[in-house]
Amino acid sequence: MKNSIALILLLAFSFGFSQSKFSKTEAEKFQKQINSEYADAKTSPLMEEDLKTFKTLDFYPIDGKYFVNAKFEKATNEKVFEMKTTGTRTPQYIKYGTLSFTINGVAMKLNVYRNIELSKQKEYKDHLFLPFSDLTCGKESYIGGRYIDLKIPKGKTIAVDFNQAYNPYCAYNHKYSCPLVPLENDLKVEIKAGVKTFH
Repeated sequence: MKNSIALILLLAFSFGFSQSKFSKTEAEKFQKQINSEYADAKTSPLMEEDLKTFKTLDFYPIDGKYFVNAKFEKATNEKVFEMKTTGTRTPQYIKYGTLSFTINGVAMKLNVYRNIELSKQKEYKDHLFLPFSDLTCGKESYIGGRYIDLKIPKGKTIAVDFNQAYNPYCAYNHKYSCPLVPLENDLKVEIKAGVKTFH
């Protein structure tokens, strides 16, 4: 499992995607689940020496202001493209839509993507990939940005909980090849939520 799909498979659909209100319990469940996966040698991306001493990942305090019900606008006439990664792998994605929301009074937009290969699998046919970077990157959070797993919404809004933002596997182990955050998903604000940088 040397590619980043591994982390999507591990994390996807374990949490309350249908929630429209902030739930501290869901965010806590996310933290508990990711910690248990990282502590288990069978599912952990950690390097052997880190696994030996691993207790918990470092998280920002759970904060309801980083949960948003974003306006969802489906993309039209998009072409499949090869997303750059930290390695030589270039998985095929398509831009699926744009999310618009505000945090702390600042209006923001992020694109969500669909992995072509993954979407052919029944259990991931509704999976959306939200990579983003922000002003905490390279300081408190991983320099390469973070990811959130979402599900294709039924309507015009989609719940996004930045408290459930996690690092690419590359943040822990150089053997993985992970999608790079597209430039258009670089936020000019600090998102102090989710998983912090490792070490």
